[in-house]
Amino acid sequence: MTLLLMAAGSGSRYGKLKQFDGLGPHEEFLMEFSIFDALENGFDHVVAITKKDNVDFLKDHLAQRLPKNIKLDVLSQELMDIPKGCEYKGERQKPWGTAHAVWTARNVIDNAFVVINADDYYGKAAFKNAAEFIKNPMYRKAYALVGYTLKDTLSDYGSVSRGVCTADENNTLRSVVEHTQLEQKGPKVVDLDSGAEFTGNELVSMNYWICRPSIFDAIERDLKRFLQKGENLDKGEIYIPFVIQEMVQQNEVVVKVVPSGGKWFGVTYASDREMAVAQLQETTDKGGYPSPLWN
Repeated sequence: MTLLLMAAGSGSRYGKLKQFDGLGPHEEFLMEFSIFDALENGFDHVVAITKKDNVDFLKDHLAQRLPKNIKLDVLSQELMDIPKGCEYKGERQKPWGTAHAVWTARNVIDNAFVVINADDYYGKAAFKNAAEFIKNPMYRKAYALVGYTLKDTLSDYGSVSRGVCTADENNTLRSVVEHTQLEQKGPKVVDLDSGAEFTGNELVSMNYWICRPSIFDAIERDLKRFLQKGENLDKGEIYIPFVIQEMVQQNEVVVKVVPSGGKWFGVTYASDREMAVAQLQETTDKGGYPSPLWN
């Protein structure tokens, strides 16, 4: 099983590259705790997608820490890494979004894999539940979303973007609708952009997906369509939930909802840092992790 970490963000709201901020008791990056949890549950391949300038640094950092039997690939998400037959001649700087980041790994992943953000903490139970799903022969071809409760994913320091999900009685995912400015307003959670209101108990996507290699063809198809259409090429992006939702609509995949079994936290804003440091220290003090994390 493979863990794919998306670590190519710029951290514009955080003020620096948050994926490389030493938040752990011994300055461990947040992604290192996700890697540790994944390895405890049988994952044996780690793929990190980052910016070109950070590839050597991240590869050296992780290679010094991971057990020698763990396969490691650190790849650069490149703007000009696009499907054959497509071209781009604009002046855009950013690559093409989270789906494009996943597509970057198309030549190194050939089995079931988990996709997560490198700057989020997903909890130990999430990896246990994901591994059990992948190993279950009943779901041999299925995808899954590891879901969290909206009210448990908000920030005290500003609005957040979340994909609000709906599922049927069989825990089959039906839709993911992105809301970009969610904040707690009294007893409700409100999207300041659309005005939509939520109780806070809704299921949301925190970009923790269980995928199969078939997603690479679907992403390539969407990238081709986007580039050939030629609209909004200066800022537009292709997102993982949109690709998966289209696959569902085309009856190409079934996506199940897997409960996270724990609490998520992230570092969207600089003010979130103190909370993250305290959470990791508390979990370590209670025996959740060794200290230092790697021996």
